[in-house]
Formats: sequence, structure tokens, C-alpha cells
Amino acid sequence: MSAPLLSIEGLSVHYGAIKALHEVSFSVQAGEIVTLIGANGAGKSTTLRAVSGLCRCSSGKVTFDGKEIAGLAPHKILRLGLAQVPEGRGIFPNLTVDENLDLGAFARHDRKEIERDRERVFELFPRLKERLDQRAGTLSGGEQQMLAIGRALLARPRLLLLDEPSLGLAPQLVQTIFKISREINAGGTTIFLVEQHAHMALQVAHRAYVLEVGHVVMQGDAKQLAASDEVKKAYLGIA
Repeated sequence: MSAPLLSIEGLSVHYGAIKALHEVSFSVQAGEIVTLIGANGAGKSTTLRAVSGLCRCSSGKVTFDGKEIAGLAPHKILRLGLAQVPEGRGIFPNLTVDENLDLGAFARHDRKEIERDRERVFELFPRLKERLDQRAGTLSGGEQQMLAIGRALLARPRLLLLDEPSLGLAPQLVQTIFKISREINAGGTTIFLVEQHAHMALQVAHRAYVLEVGHVVMQGDAKQLAASDEVKKAYLGIA
């Protein structure tokens, strides 16, 4: 197997005296969808924030495409090809859909390729094209999630970090978001998915890690984990 696109070794993160992550290790191969599941407070979002440079690592290594990125500023990590869709979407509500999308490509100068990527975003999310001049804050929750993903795709990432993309969405929209995540992956973008909706995450992912109170406690093929009695009972609501 080739070297992983993303490798985390012994990652620990503190919030003051509280240790949120305890020497977490995992990897993501190019072309995969890998999911990190766990209960609220397990440290899932902290893991993504550490990878994307939004919080400081106390110890450990974060390597992206062979380059150590722990300690780099978030905009420098973005330029390397790693983009995050944050929990809660993080759109700019007073800007239009069009302006939000433009911000996704702020680090790029290849105008023709940017336009091509915008058209790809509109293929994935036709509603965004219909609402280009609408203020993002007036969109529905599902449309805002589409915008957040579309904005991240305009950075043309090699690795897309999705933090709780199903949060607050109706079941039908959750299905849509996960279906489109598969399409994005099929188009060549590697995905690392943090998700509390474990059942859906394990359906879409190739591999999975289970996080409990800052520790990785299980890992393996996503379908095998979904069939595990322990995972069924703890995360899928199946006794």
C-alpha cells in the first residue's frame, strides 16, 4: 500500500487542563472515504480542527502528502490541498451565495479552472445556481450545507474534511448530502468524514475509526464495523 495522504500519529490536544485527545493515530489513503464516529464529546470535531490547523496540537504528528503540517496556519494548510466544511456550515450570512463561493477560491488564480469547478458545483447542487444573488443567511439549512460544501470544493482540495454534515437536516436531505459525498469521492476527492449519524457514515465510508473520550477504540472496514455487535449497540441503536 502506498503512503497515506493523511497520517496522524500520537495526536494529543488540550483545552487548558482538559485533555481532549489522547495520542490518537489514524490514516487516510488517497481515494478513500474514511469516517470517524463517536458520541458527542468524544473529540471528533477537535480531531478535524487539529488537522486543519484551527486548534493547537499538544503533541504528535500530522502529515499531509508527506509534509508535516501540525503548527501551520490554516490558510497554508488550505493551499496544500486540504479544505474543511465546518460543523454548523460557517457560511457568511450577509454575503450572497455567489460571494460565498468566490471566497472558496480566494487562494487560486486559474480563472478558467475556477469557472469549470463552479459548473461542477452547480451540477452537484443545482439549487445554488438558482440562488446566486440570494443572501446566504436566508437559505434553508440544507441549502446552507450545500453552499458550505460547494465553497470548500472551489478550493479544489485533494482532501475534504466534512464535520457533521447531517447536523440539523431533515432525513431526506441527509440522504442527499451523503449521496453527493459519494459523487465527490468518485470524482477523485478523498474525504475524511466526522459524523454522529453513525449508520449513514458507515454506509458511505470505506473504512472507519471509533472515538471514545479522546481515544481510538476500534478501527477497520466500515461494513465490518457496522456489523459489529458492539458498534450496533453503542452507536446504531440496535440491541
